[in-house]
Order: sequence, then structure tokens, then C-alpha cells
Amino acid sequence: MTPEPDAPRGGIHPSAIIEPGARLGRDVSVGPCAWIGPKATIGDRTRIGAHVVVEGWTDVGADCIIHHGAVVGAEPQDLKYRNEPSRVIIGDGNTIREFVTIHRGTLAGEETRIGDGNLLMAYVHIAHNCRLGNHTILANAVNLAGHVIIEDYARVGGVTPVHQFVRIGAYAFIGGGSRAAQDVPPFFLAAGNPIRMIGVNVIGLRRAGFSAEARLILQRAYKILYRSKRNTTQALAAIRETLPATPEIERLVAFIDSSERGIS
Repeated sequence: MTPEPDAPRGGIHPSAIIEPGARLGRDVSVGPCAWIGPKATIGDRTRIGAHVVVEGWTDVGADCIIHHGAVVGAEPQDLKYRNEPSRVIIGDGNTIREFVTIHRGTLAGEETRIGDGNLLMAYVHIAHNCRLGNHTILANAVNLAGHVIIEDYARVGGVTPVHQFVRIGAYAFIGGGSRAAQDVPPFFLAAGNPIRMIGVNVIGLRRAGFSAEARLILQRAYKILYRSKRNTTQALAAIRETLPATPEIERLVAFIDSSERGIS
């Protein structure tokens, strides 16, 4: 199989610039005209495509693929930034597609953190202080404002802006072209502009191995939250009183209880 031209397997292209101080692991590939800054660390077997920029205090894990034109570790687009040492930390096995931008934290010691096994499609923007869990998928041109949290296995459809400080719960699914201005609870589906909740992510949960019983209990919780005409406090009380305390229900209740922006 022929390697992709923008992310060759093995070797540093002669036109790439690796600044003194940059640390590259074993079998790292760096494509044409890429630039790796002096404070960057690149993990084993990671492939850096053509014209990629990795700057600032940035750690990229092993077995990642960063496609051409992506910018990782850039200064945050935040007027509070004062050139302090903040970080981007990226785990293992991530795929970062063309022209993705990932900005580091705003203040000294703060960080933007991305877990393992995520897919960031072309033109995704990850702003300062965001946190992504593991195995998330952000489709083309998703834009995360600062301090957004995306939990494990969440899916966000293309061209969706997510307001600062919003959280997207684990296994949630947001349809493309939506606008997320409040938290989206785990396990549920949301879509639209303005966004609205449309049910339980049954297909995603089935694919992820959740049992039929777990899915049924989540559907009952959804009806209490969104179909019973209770307010959020009353709905949570009803969920606690009437549904078994499964791990999924405990996670759902804890997510909503800790919401600062309110749920969609």
C-alpha cells in the first residue's frame, strides 16, 4: 500500500523544519514544509503531513495522524492571553484532518486537552481550554469556543458551533448545522438551530454495546425530563424515585446536577 503523500511513513522530508529543542519519538514522519517548534513533543509513529505547524508547549501522543495544513498549539484567540506558558496535550491514536486548528490554554499552566482515538474532521476548531475525552468524532467545520467539554464517544455533526463552557455528554449525538448554547446530556440526541432534544441515541448506544434494558431505562428518563412538563429539579427527583440507579442513570443525573449553563 502506498503511503499518503502528505503523511509519509518514516523519515523527515528535507523541506521540513524541526527546531532545536523539539523532541520526536521513534519512527515519526514529517512531511514537506511542516514546522515543528522548539517546545513540541511528538510521540512514536506519529505522522505529520505537509505544511503542518506544531508550535508552543505542545505534546502529541503516539500513533496520531495530522493531515496537511493543520495548526496545533497556536496562541489562543483570547484577549487575556499574555504569552504565558500554557499547553496543548493530545493523547494517542488521534486523527486530525486538514486545516484543523487547536489552540493552547489561556493562562499560565492551563491546557487544552484531547484524549485518545478521536477523529477531528477538516476545518474543526478547538479553542483554548477545551477538553475532549476519548473516541469522539467532530465532523467538518465544528467550532468549539473556549472551555468546551466533549465527553467520551460523543458525536457532533458538521458546521456546528458550540458556545463557550458548554458540555456535551458521553454518547450524545448532535446533528449537523446545529447550535449548542447549553449542555447536551449524555446518551441523548439533539439537533436544530435553535437546538432541541429529539430522543435517546438508540442506534449509537446499540452499536456501543449497551443492553436493551439500559436503553429502555434511558428512554424512560428522557420522557421524564422532556415529555412530562416537569421542571429540571422535579424531573431529576422523579428519575431518582422511579428508575433504577443504573450506571447510565447515575451518570445522566450527575451530569445534569453539575450543569452550570443548564441543559438543552
